[in-house]
Amino acid sequence: MKVLLIQDVEHLGTAGDIKEVSGGYGRNYLLPKKLAVFATPGLIKQAEERLAKQRKLEAKQREELRGLADSINGVTLKFVTKVGEQDRLYGSVTSSDIAEKLQAAIGQEVDRRKIQLDEPIKRTGVYSIGVRLLAGLEPHINVVVEGENGEGSVQPAAEAAEVASTEA
Repeated sequence: MKVLLIQDVEHLGTAGDIKEVSGGYGRNYLLPKKLAVFATPGLIKQAEERLAKQRKLEAKQREELRGLADSINGVTLKFVTKVGEQDRLYGSVTSSDIAEKLQAAIGQEVDRRKIQLDEPIKRTGVYSIGVRLLAGLEPHINVVVEGENGEGSVQPAAEAAEVASTEA
């Protein structure tokens, strides 16, 4: 039995997919729960047209994001904050802070969740951070964190991580 999925079904497919399923699975589970409908020739044609439109839209979005990636790649953002002992910041530099400063630098909004920062930056130094726009499209930015009045040494992120691991 061919069915057109209306909603995502775990281990079967996503909405809009046309799948061949056993009769019992289709009649007793998918159809009553309104997860799928019988795949008639008209519905199959509509699904294919919808899929073609979706692919065109995704290609257009990919091109727009590629332009954004080119403008983001290699941008250097500088943060000046208060620094305590051993080059530790009194606060931290978060992905939200980076997103705000990146938006000011390039003039386009970047979602903070796209910034690949495992944990907030709590030490002075130079950090290379990825911005994941799409799968396979991840430009990198440089973040420089310095103390006010030149306090704190600016060191590459690898050295900062090494210092942090020896102190812990």
